[in-house]
Amino acid sequence: MRVFLDTNVLVGAFVTRGLCADLLELVLTEHDLIVGETVLVELRRVLSEKLAAETSLVHRTEQLLRRQPVVPHPAAHLSLGLRDPDDEWIVASAVAGQADVLVTGDADLLEAREDMPLPVLSPREAWQFIRRRDAGGA
Repeated sequence: MRVFLDTNVLVGAFVTRGLCADLLELVLTEHDLIVGETVLVELRRVLSEKLAAETSLVHRTEQLLRRQPVVPHPAAHLSLGLRDPDDEWIVASAVAGQADVLVTGDADLLEAREDMPLPVLSPREAWQFIRRRDAGGA
């Protein structure tokens, strides 16, 4: 399965130990992680500016993610009517990368999931969905 992780999930995976880190590990070992250039730019900014992470950590994080397929910044965002236009770039990246699912903690994306061109799941929902699917239950 091709899984696109939003910036907030990746931040959680690299900064804390918990569900997002476990989800990233599961995707990296058993599925295909799809990374968007849009997400990588935002991830660098958040780690560097908001979280004041050391430059070496930011660099290692980006190097790890660039080993996965990276979707270039889309030519156009999707007109989904989302409150934050940046979210439309994230969805466009996931679609361009032919992701089977977009995983996010963004409340706006989760609230609008019915109108999305691909399944949008929270990290907990994604964990449960992938584990059930891997076990042959879905």
